[in-house]
Amino acid sequence: MFLGMFTWFLFMIPPLIFMIYAQAKVNSAFKKYSRVANMHRVTGAQAAEALLRESGLGNVKVERIQRKLGDHYDPRHEVLRLSPEVYGNASVAALGIVAHEIGHAVQDKTGYAFLRFRSALVPVASVGSQLGWFCIIGGLFLYLLAGQFGLTVLWVGIFLFALAVLFSFVTLPVEFNASNRAREMLRSTGLVSVQEYNGASAVLSAAALTYVASFFQALAQLMYFVLLAVGLGRR
Repeated sequence: MFLGMFTWFLFMIPPLIFMIYAQAKVNSAFKKYSRVANMHRVTGAQAAEALLRESGLGNVKVERIQRKLGDHYDPRHEVLRLSPEVYGNASVAALGIVAHEIGHAVQDKTGYAFLRFRSALVPVASVGSQLGWFCIIGGLFLYLLAGQFGLTVLWVGIFLFALAVLFSFVTLPVEFNASNRAREMLRSTGLVSVQEYNGASAVLSAAALTYVASFFQALAQLMYFVLLAVGLGRR
């Protein structure tokens, strides 16, 4: 029992520390550059309208939502949803976040392969992340009662959980590509100065770090479950 807990901590503490660092980094970057006004004094909503027109995406609507830092592009309804901190804020941070989300809209328009793959994974990843945990926990209990059958259920849960890990992995190129597109948009349209570009880029880099941390956290959890199942199978 003690050895099992020690192994879990060995796997999970490093990615957990990384996640805490990544969250602190993104909060710090956003807080810093949300206080820096951009030279054109354009709000996130105004910048979104301009960048959407520039990208040939005039059909995409811009909406304000109340969820803090819940900014996202909805490909199903072709809507760019911006949080209050971004929608009405004329800051460097707002420009970076808006450009990133429009990067996703451009991916959708051009049929970016990794975005399509991630979208296809959404249903199975959603089931995997929920049903996977149920099978893993249930499999461990069943193993104590029914031996091999419980181990089989555990492996089914691990497979389902692996689908969620795959989704997290495919998210990485999608997010990094959107950030690269955002940087190019900000540079080519002249929305930011050199100093402002560096600030917006810092916000994008910090945000990307959270996706990397999330993937490693999920991967470490998966590796622990696999190691656990292999160990039980040898008994």
